[in-house]
Amino acid sequence: MFQAGTALAEINYDGIVGPSHNYAGLSLGNIASASHKGDPSYPRAAALQGVAKMRGNLARLGVQGFFVPLPRPNLALTDALALDGSEAPQLRAAPWSASSMWTANAATVSPAPDTADGKCHLSPANLVTMLHRAQEWPDTKRQLDLAFGNRDHFTVHGAVPPTFGDEGAANHMRLCDGHGSSGVEVFVYGRPGGAFPARQHEQASRLVARAHGLDPARCVFVEQNPAAIEAGAFHNDVVSVANERVLFTHAEAFADQSGAYDAIRAAFPALEVVEVPSAAVTMAEAIRTYLFNAQLLTLPDGSMALIVPEECRESASVWSYCEGLMASNGPIREVIPVDVRQSMANGGGPACLRLRVVCDPATVDPRFLLDASKADLIEKIISETWPEQIDPSDISGSQANPALAAQVTAARAALLTALSLEELG
Repeated sequence: MFQAGTALAEINYDGIVGPSHNYAGLSLGNIASASHKGDPSYPRAAALQGVAKMRGNLARLGVQGFFVPLPRPNLALTDALALDGSEAPQLRAAPWSASSMWTANAATVSPAPDTADGKCHLSPANLVTMLHRAQEWPDTKRQLDLAFGNRDHFTVHGAVPPTFGDEGAANHMRLCDGHGSSGVEVFVYGRPGGAFPARQHEQASRLVARAHGLDPARCVFVEQNPAAIEAGAFHNDVVSVANERVLFTHAEAFADQSGAYDAIRAAFPALEVVEVPSAAVTMAEAIRTYLFNAQLLTLPDGSMALIVPEECRESASVWSYCEGLMASNGPIREVIPVDVRQSMANGGGPACLRLRVVCDPATVDPRFLLDASKADLIEKIISETWPEQIDPSDISGSQANPALAAQVTAARAALLTALSLEELG
């Protein structure tokens, strides 16, 4: 249980990109996923890119976590769908999905300083809007139960009932004076009825807040701009990211932009907004480059750095804005591009790949914490066992490639054995 004076740190838990990483175009409303549907994917390169990002943040922050891929192909889902080769290719591809790599959707996390019982609460996201993601949460919960198994410090809940769509931390932000201080939690939801599904339901957000024992006066519920969802911002973290006192956001992120700021300031007067105007970066360009799907980090010296996709540096308008941001006297002093192109092609940037957990690192299962030697080991397993390339016909043809299924299964098993996590097999 949290006590004042306990040293808490923010640990970013990145998802290791699974050996079945593919481009089946399963995510309606995700422009990148749809545009790369049917392309060959490169799981080995994708996973190594992810580990390289983790190494960079480990060097910057001194602590970094990870989650392992979920079991794929998911034979239980294959059986439940009664797949016989006559159905649509997208149904055949769903059991192969490696989308658990985007751990921003793994859960919603409320740190101990925010909760009534002084424990860190985690609720796995049900992800019911999309079949390929709805299969994840039971296996995600098994991993959360293991990584955060110290019941003196953590409570892991079940998922929100499936009537209410919950997409986890991708639609949740936290503002605070420092990671270890009491914070204000901001839940961003969508309204149904648009061309693309609004994946986060307001009632799911409110249920999570109640289950976590949050003070209603320190919770803010904000509607995402329907136009942003229609443009391809299927989660709030495609248009906004927060860290400590700073909200870095596009000018068209919320249904009522000024109203959202007012509501947050009422609960957290120290709010500092860094708003990117549409004249500087259009919504379309923000979504194409994933400028806001970035990791906004507090560095050891107290300054903030924005970890963005390499695509941001390749965009004239976005990089011009970033250069101005770095030259200003604002809170974000550094913008660092990273190569996560394989993830980006499926609609996930640096922020999608991580779940933020504020806790005492000594209270978590150390098997899920990265160090240099463990990063070497993970890279070795990936290089030796992950498929180099997956073609769409390998997973969505009338008959899935049995050799690929065996390779994917064996690759994950090798990783679990190397990390002493066989109980997740």
